Amino acid sequence: MSRRHPDESDVRIRPSRSTRPRSKDRPTHEDAVPAHVITVDRGRTLCRLSSGLEVSAMKARELGKNSVVVGDQVGLVGDVSGKDGTLARIVSVAPRKNSLSRTIDDAGGFEKTIAANIDQMLIVVASANPEPRHGFIDRCLAVAYDQGITPIIVMTKRDLADPSEFLKTYDALDVKHFVVQRGDDLSELIKLLANKESVLIGHSGVGKSTLVNALTGEDKRATGDVNDTTGRGRHTSSSAIAFDIPNENGMIIDTPGVRSFGLEHIDRSRVISSFAELASAIATCPKNCSHDEEKCGLNDYVSEHPEAVQRIAGLRRLLNTTSQPIT
Repeated sequence: MSRRHPDESDVRIRPSRSTRPRSKDRPTHEDAVPAHVITVDRGRTLCRLSSGLEVSAMKARELGKNSVVVGDQVGLVGDVSGKDGTLARIVSVAPRKNSLSRTIDDAGGFEKTIAANIDQMLIVVASANPEPRHGFIDRCLAVAYDQGITPIIVMTKRDLADPSEFLKTYDALDVKHFVVQRGDDLSELIKLLANKESVLIGHSGVGKSTLVNALTGEDKRATGDVNDTTGRGRHTSSSAIAFDIPNENGMIIDTPGVRSFGLEHIDRSRVISSFAELASAIATCPKNCSHDEEKCGLNDYVSEHPEAVQRIAGLRRLLNTTSQPIT
């Protein structure tokens, strides 16, 4: 009897797990409900609908990591009732008008976006304990000018030191500033926050949480002290979160205290464009001008407009800041 040779009919074919054909078409989510992101914390996002209802959500996997930040306008599907235990899904993020980002490491590090769609940046610095630093404020200003955000400097703890001399550096930049201490009347600052979305940024220990509590009229954030040994503040908040300004239709975004602020992602040309009155002078600069060299067009401009000397010095300081190591 001859030996039988196996053929294709003897090969066992494993059936597919599903008989449903896989489609490349993705849902359009045309029925997605628009919402505003007010908190992002540990994979969960709190969103506010136009009705004021707050809904807990998680983002769709296809959006990618770190794709949603406080201030984003998003689309939600699923359970948007806002009831305890329910969870909606973020399926889209609207284009941002701007964003507040920092480079974690200037030497080729990655960019971390903190908040989006911002009108104003409150740069919070203590008059003392911890000591104020021009380098940090300059870096924040560079980010603000790069993204078209209006900067405001808020000096806290004025009872510990007079920051007047420190603030003179920014007179030529026309940056509004406030000098406050615990218990002060903040009505003038609150007026500036009306109908705006503003973000607070500063080192740990400068009084951001105390300021948030004063602006909102409630104890929204825990407060901390400064370490006497290191001179640095202790983190009291771990995530960005937005709060309403009572009766003003404004919103402030409190962010965790930062230890460094990298600027590798900054476009220097956008910083320069913020100084519109110097555009004609900069147009005469040689190619690839650093704007701080002998043949720079700003040198001729300042000789004809001596009143602009401090303004130009401010621009040059900001441009130099973007190319310096983190401080």
